[in-house]
Amino acid sequence: MNKVEKAKEVIKRLKKIYPHPKTALNYSSAFELLIATMLSAQTTDKTVNTVTPELFKKYKTPFDFAKTSIKNINQMIKRVNFHMNKSKSIKAASIMIVEKFDNKLPDNMKDLDSLPGVARKTANVVLGNAFGKAEGIVVDTHVMRISRKLGLTENIDPVKIEKDLMKIVPKKDWIEFSHLLINFGREYCPARPHICNTCPLEDLCPDVQ
Repeated sequence: MNKVEKAKEVIKRLKKIYPHPKTALNYSSAFELLIATMLSAQTTDKTVNTVTPELFKKYKTPFDFAKTSIKNINQMIKRVNFHMNKSKSIKAASIMIVEKFDNKLPDNMKDLDSLPGVARKTANVVLGNAFGKAEGIVVDTHVMRISRKLGLTENIDPVKIEKDLMKIVPKKDWIEFSHLLINFGREYCPARPHICNTCPLEDLCPDVQ
């Protein structure tokens, strides 16, 4: 089975288990998803979801974040890892959205990627989940680990892994693919030692051949 066939089989099997996969982050607008995704770097989605309700209640728009202080933002997000750096990035990104994009979050990779604290992974999350645009594949730690484990890529760099996956995953599945692998990683294939005999992808995994 080549990589293209394997990728399609992985998607087929996981869609039976997770028919409507989506991000675990809570949000009600594209801008809220941007902020939540920025906060989620090296922090669990569960933790982010405990912080954002009060944050988004107080600050609803890029202008709201732009006009408040970094100290105020930091105070509200101090439960997430690297909260001071994230506070600075959120403030800077919000200012740029207000000044360069008329207080409206852009909906394309080039402009999103230009925002402070926003790299390709975050841009892909927002484009796919908030705008329904498949410009790439989100490569987080689960996607990196499992795509390598299944032999879909040999690379360790996220950018190179994304390029490899974009070649073998049908574009119509780009948005859902990362959610499928993330759900699978959390439920069946965590990074810690585990038993594989209940894994729906066991026969596709070189590690258990």
